[in-house]
Parts: sequence; C-alpha cells; structure tokens
Amino acid sequence: MTDKLTAGVTAPDFTLEDAEGRTVALADYRGRNVVVYFYPKAATPGCTTEACDFRDSLSALDAAGYAVIGISPDSVDEIRAFAQAEGLNFPLLADRDAAVARAWGVWGEKSVGDRTFDGVIRSTFVLDGDGVVQRAEYGVDADGHVARLRAELGA
Repeated sequence: MTDKLTAGVTAPDFTLEDAEGRTVALADYRGRNVVVYFYPKAATPGCTTEACDFRDSLSALDAAGYAVIGISPDSVDEIRAFAQAEGLNFPLLADRDAAVARAWGVWGEKSVGDRTFDGVIRSTFVLDGDGVVQRAEYGVDADGHVARLRAELGA
C-alpha cells in the first residue's frame, strides 16, 4: 500500500474524466468543502450501496456545504452506465491507471474469498475549501458509512 493521507495534509490534486468524458480537477472545488470517496468497482453490490447512499444524502450534504466526488479505476463507459443505472447525481471520475488512488494511499492488497490482489481500498476523505484533509478514513464498510459520515459532519 502507498502512504496514507492524514488530517492536516493537502490532498494531492488530480484531473480525471467524469462519466460524460469532461475533465474534472480537484482544484475546481477550491473554496468548497468536498467529500472524495474511492470505491473499487462500479455496479457491484457494496459500491452500489455506497453510491446510492451518497445520492440519497446529497441534498443534506450540499445544504451543509459539502460536494461529493466518487473515484474508481473503472472506464468512463463503466462509470457512465453506473451513474445512469442508479440515477447518481454527483461526479464519478475514472482513474483508469489508479495513479490518483496510489497518490491518496487507497491502492493496496485486498482479499475477496480465496483471492488476494491489488485494488482500491474503499476509503473516504473530507477536505476543506483549501484542499486540506480534515478526515481520512481507510477500509470503510459500505453499509451505514454515509449515514455515520453525515451525522459526524452535522449534515
């Protein structure tokens, strides 16, 4: 696993494509609090649960001053299909080479059943308007994660 981010550090910037093929940069969010979450694979059960929880919580998070961005190593076509199928109303970004995942410390060894492989460790970050990490959570559980985060953020 690469080095993990901790509270108080400036998050590494990125520029990635969204589900429509437009470029989105973390710098586009300067001046606004943002929740950046990394998920392993679009349209899988845990990732769908988490994405739909963010979708259903977006108005409350927005009212509390937080934007939401989801990032995975999926292709633009995969995240487009996922966003459309689930009615996702926030940016999903394609990190095809996992360079951003590595820079944020969310790429590492994981196990599913008998298989061990490298991939995205489900993780969530809360950044302030200057891009400084306020909260870094690695290895979160998809179930109940967004509700807990909302409560902790007062959203």
